Amino acid sequence: MTGRMSLSRRRFLKSGLVVAGYGLWGIHSGRAGADGKKDRPNILWLTSEDNSIFWVSCYDGTNCQTPNIDKLAEEGFRYIHCFDNAAVCAPTRSTWITGMYAISNGTQPMRSRNDIPHDVIKYYPDLLRKAGYHTSNWIKTDYNIGGRPDRDCWDVMDRKIRFGWRKRKPGQPFFAVVNSTSSHESRAHGDVENTRNDPDKMTLHAYHPDLPVIRKNYAKYADAVENMDNDIRQTLDALKEDGLFEDTIIIYCSDHGGVMPRSKRFLYSSGTHCPLVVRIPEKYKHLWPAEKPGMTVDRIVSFVDMPKTWLSLAGARIPDTFQGTVFLGEGIEPEPKYHLSFRERADERCDCVRMIRDKQFAYYKNYMPYAPAGQYLEYLWRAPATPAWEKYHKEGKTDEITGRFFRPRVSEEFYDTVKDFDNVHNLIDDPKHRKRIARMKRAMREKQLELYDSGLLPESMRERRARQHNTTIYEMVRNPKLYPLESYLDAADRALERNANNLSAFIKGMSDSDSGIRYWAVVGLHLLKDKAEPSVEVLKNTLRDDSDEVKIMAAWTLVNLGRKEIGLECLSHLLNEGTTAERKLLNVLDWMGVDAVPLVREYLQSNPNKAKNILAKIAQDHGIEVPK
Repeated sequence: MTGRMSLSRRRFLKSGLVVAGYGLWGIHSGRAGADGKKDRPNILWLTSEDNSIFWVSCYDGTNCQTPNIDKLAEEGFRYIHCFDNAAVCAPTRSTWITGMYAISNGTQPMRSRNDIPHDVIKYYPDLLRKAGYHTSNWIKTDYNIGGRPDRDCWDVMDRKIRFGWRKRKPGQPFFAVVNSTSSHESRAHGDVENTRNDPDKMTLHAYHPDLPVIRKNYAKYADAVENMDNDIRQTLDALKEDGLFEDTIIIYCSDHGGVMPRSKRFLYSSGTHCPLVVRIPEKYKHLWPAEKPGMTVDRIVSFVDMPKTWLSLAGARIPDTFQGTVFLGEGIEPEPKYHLSFRERADERCDCVRMIRDKQFAYYKNYMPYAPAGQYLEYLWRAPATPAWEKYHKEGKTDEITGRFFRPRVSEEFYDTVKDFDNVHNLIDDPKHRKRIARMKRAMREKQLELYDSGLLPESMRERRARQHNTTIYEMVRNPKLYPLESYLDAADRALERNANNLSAFIKGMSDSDSGIRYWAVVGLHLLKDKAEPSVEVLKNTLRDDSDEVKIMAAWTLVNLGRKEIGLECLSHLLNEGTTAERKLLNVLDWMGVDAVPLVREYLQSNPNKAKNILAKIAQDHGIEVPK
């Protein structure tokens, strides 16, 4: 059997010379743009779903072959430091369509569809259309934004019309998105037998135990990626048939990483480090990011950079709301030092993580470290590898690396992603990296302030506050009276320190007029565990707080401090009478483990129709019989 691998910088640099992508070849002038010149390039954006560089053979992925992407890289330029901002589809596509980090406008929770001020925030296809481009999309939107139909910004979006450029006016330049669904996570679900690829030849991530079903699931997904690569070929063939291949800039990337458990939805390298290949015809060689095709480009590219870059290539107007950096062409901008990613709720599961990285090192801040990364998520558990891994862990067979996914987390993580692509060796306490970590923490805070990071309040709390003030989250977080971000960042950092010296500050914070400050104070008490004993009376009083998010955390903390009766009574009341923070409550009941079993059993006896998702998993894990 093939052993594990750690993708290293040497491996995905070896097949091409490297250039910085800025400065070495200069910045060219004379771009044709919205002035009506006919030599503007067509742009074809090929996207695939759910695969990181781990699955692409020109990035030295060994589990499958992607000859069509590889050939595109030979004829074009392969970026080796391209990273998604969100690690899951809807927040990623919200970032793409607006050119804004989703955390900056409140659209980061999966399928939340919060409103944004559409008169302020423009979609990049609208701007391309104004610049004279024909725009088409086959067939993925999922923009996660309310107030406007997703299809509204495209000239052509029809499942029956795969190659939308064929509907443009004669001579009109086009921008076309063609999205392959063949590598979507769903392709890893179901039966894993009889795969084309050999399970015994699969290379596993270091965090996965070497189990037959996991190898088979890898092989099934490798088949899916090869199908996706064939989709790429079909689209390129159509472009060639139409005589447009040498008039078109072709971009290929995935929409985030994946897809085996602990990749998609998670900010580790396997979830965020994505392929990006750009082919630029000879006639537009003044736009090349390196001296000649086949070379690699050693420049950080964030997904948020892409829509701004497409507008620049087309000569379209770029509004000030776009937060990325132009990484290609005549409008190229200086390379950023860092990339920022974010994780919040995915489907039914709450979480909050921020990650900042450079080309080698990645720093993570876990704002909900009391929850394991590997929380049960119904869709994720449809891949046979996931329940098999969980079962193996529950049987006590995992080790420090393969079992960490299912345990509560530390507050901070730090990885050398070149030596440790799988991010399994946390160096946060290594004194050798102390100064670097401090710099990256400062850079993360500066970026959060710059972007008005909306994630420093629980999702239900920030949505409720925006409604109460009749405003969007985008507008609310830009009003310091409604969203004092610096204070929230300070309060969160204090909570995550888990330092008993902060006890008095937490107790004082529990009486603050701002529910956000009270929330972070109770999180701080929770993370102190038994050292929070002097706060018991304050926590009891907090069970009458007007914020359910604060009450839930206070009740859980009391349970952990041995005051189970009063804590469970509060949680039972919220469960039976209703709460404005239902997702948070259900997640906490699961995180509580055996302490929540009597409460859940009693509830499901009276409400068997509620035995779904998280509650169903609690019942399954703890042998709770649910009446039919």
